[in-house]
Amino acid sequence: MVGAEKLESIWKPRSAWAGYARAGRHGRTGGEAGITLTLRDEVGLATLIVADGKEAALDRALEASHGWSLPEAGRAALAGEEGLIWSGPGQWLAIAGTRRRLDGLADAVTGLASVTDQSDGRALVRVSGPCAREMLSKGVAIDLHPRAFRAGSAAVTSIAHIGAQLWQRDDAPTYDLAVARSFAGSFWSWLSHAAAEFGYGVEHGPGR
Repeated sequence: MVGAEKLESIWKPRSAWAGYARAGRHGRTGGEAGITLTLRDEVGLATLIVADGKEAALDRALEASHGWSLPEAGRAALAGEEGLIWSGPGQWLAIAGTRRRLDGLADAVTGLASVTDQSDGRALVRVSGPCAREMLSKGVAIDLHPRAFRAGSAAVTSIAHIGAQLWQRDDAPTYDLAVARSFAGSFWSWLSHAAAEFGYGVEHGPGR
């Protein structure tokens, strides 16, 4: 029988980006890095799918339990690191600064929506820096110009033929990107090559 100490060493949590992303400066070496890629392994994620005719009741329940409101189509409603991102008709992605912050979400919306934890099913990265928009425009299948996509905008799209959920956090601009964990390696291959010409830094988010 394997001892508890041995089991603990075997079952350590593993980043979705492990084996692909290395912390530090990469790509072009001269001058300031144009891109910062922040690996967001610490966040809690869950999908919500509303029951027929229950959207208004769901909105009230989320406001009462978490202080959240349902965003309109193509929008994100965030306060700091928490809130909801539109994912499709009657569907939203809930995000919280830690996984524990989503405890109780399913109970709060019982009978109103289904909740599926996605914390281990998605790989999340934050893209920021003065060249963030230019870099993402190489592969994102939507128009990222501020006239079309700005702070609070959200989309389900494809990036380099990989399905992704994208939302813009501020006008800097700063973006968050979520892909299926199984595509993390393929996505990182594209992302690191696209960022290389600008020089980019890789760092871990809080909690790592």
